[in-house]
Amino acid sequence: MLQSLGAVVAEVRLPEHLKGLSGLIVPGGESTTIGKLAAEYGVDQAVKERYDSGELAVWGTCAGAIWIAREIEGSAQKRLGLMDICVRRNAFGRQVDSFEEFLDIEDFDTPFHAVFIRAPILEPLGDGVRVLARCEDAPVFVSQDRMWASSFHPELTGDNRLHKRFLKFCKR
Repeated sequence: MLQSLGAVVAEVRLPEHLKGLSGLIVPGGESTTIGKLAAEYGVDQAVKERYDSGELAVWGTCAGAIWIAREIEGSAQKRLGLMDICVRRNAFGRQVDSFEEFLDIEDFDTPFHAVFIRAPILEPLGDGVRVLARCEDAPVFVSQDRMWASSFHPELTGDNRLHKRFLKFCKR
């Protein structure tokens, strides 16, 4: 999706892969594995340092949102802990309960087609967290400073508006 918008993209598996990047999207998948590998290879510290220095914007989608959260309800798994949210894993159900929903996202003229797969709920903990979209009255897209977290998988639709917005976000 980012390449189709003209962005230069790179996979990040090691701290040195962050060099020169202005944005990082942590994708869906398995948040426990993301946390363990990020800690083992030092990616977690490198992301924190780049974020704290103002060099990096971060967007966590689904499992990525869990990894960047300060708290995970009922879990002590390894995480980045940068975003002032508490995540409730699988809040909308298991894999079989996956669904699609049109969301009203702040500043969008038309609803955004969102795909939810074992999606978490993202409860703001601090005043600096803004809720940008809700599903069934639960926060599913939030922002704080130069971070975004989304419960859904925006890359699974043909709608590139969020990716466009993230690229602009990175340029700031």
